[in-house]
Amino acid sequence: MTHQPAISFKAVRADLGTASGVAIHGEVDVAAVPALERALEAAIETSAGGFVVDLSGVEFMDSSGLLAMLNARGLLAREDRALAVVCPASPVRQLLEVAGVSQLLVVCDSREDAEAAVC
Repeated sequence: MTHQPAISFKAVRADLGTASGVAIHGEVDVAAVPALERALEAAIETSAGGFVVDLSGVEFMDSSGLLAMLNARGLLAREDRALAVVCPASPVRQLLEVAGVSQLLVVCDSREDAEAAVC
């Protein structure tokens, strides 16, 4: 039996000024999505106001990661809260654009732009 290395994934609380948020690092695929969803839901439930998800540290994201982002948007929309996503030019940004998700989310190039977008 061969052991494959665990896919690197980490989600940490990363508030920006008055905006709450989560920074994601590593690879977001079907194996990482349950942990991503738990991190997003916990941060959303324990915060108020605008919310930022920082994807600048994400090296790879598949469609299950896109769905998790849309679910977070839905949770925030129920409370009429803004969501901004930090995602500079990268393969992940290209995925957001090709999938049409960038039309549904406020996608920003920097944390400063994201903070301004939700405040």
